[in-house]
Amino acid sequence: MATLTYVLINVLTILVPLVRSFESRVNMFGKWKALFPAIFLTGFFFLVWDVWFTQMGVWGFNERYLSGIEMAGLPLGEYLFFLTVPYACIFVYEVLNYFIKKDHFAKVARPVMLIGGVLLLVLAWVGRDQWYSGLNFLLTGLWMLGMAWLNPRWMGRYLQSYLVCIFPFLLVNGILTGSFIEEQVVWYNDAENFGLRIFTIPVEDTAYAMLLLAMNTTFYEAFKKRMGIGEKALNTKLAVGSVAAG
Repeated sequence: MATLTYVLINVLTILVPLVRSFESRVNMFGKWKALFPAIFLTGFFFLVWDVWFTQMGVWGFNERYLSGIEMAGLPLGEYLFFLTVPYACIFVYEVLNYFIKKDHFAKVARPVMLIGGVLLLVLAWVGRDQWYSGLNFLLTGLWMLGMAWLNPRWMGRYLQSYLVCIFPFLLVNGILTGSFIEEQVVWYNDAENFGLRIFTIPVEDTAYAMLLLAMNTTFYEAFKKRMGIGEKALNTKLAVGSVAAG
């Protein structure tokens, strides 16, 4: 049973969002044609990164908790991670958009992204000799600065969803890194990071989550716009939020 641990963590991550996807108000099912291309495009990038870092020994996996199914040195659970976690987080993003009419972070999202991006670039320089810290902070910082420059109208809502999703994200990562179970599912080479942990979670994972969710949301919103999905509903919510703010 232990060999199914990583797969089961993924199943539990997506279970409620997937079941609730057919609920008529949020209608996640109706947005799948924009969602899955975004997940697969982002997932491809992260999986290439994952294979590279696994081969370098930046991180690795405990066979005790793996199903035995793997490809390119990555276990099945790792592939599922880049499907289930983004799906759950985009679901949360859409639920928050539906139930919270006002964009409470609209005015602060751009400066937060700008300042956060600059700070991460500084940390990338500090950690330039450590692969996970240096590259992770560099890529996340650049993506945040890119978002600040483009200033998409949904950026405040993305920031809101990140602040909500970071808690279940850290819970999942906590389990994967050894919280609540006997051993780690995923281990990290502390020579390649700052060695600072949130319980068992490398502090770099908070930036990793920012990049993962930001890329998924950016591509998801781009595909939605291209396909004309949810534009009327979004414009209505923005109008309602403007009236409420006034």
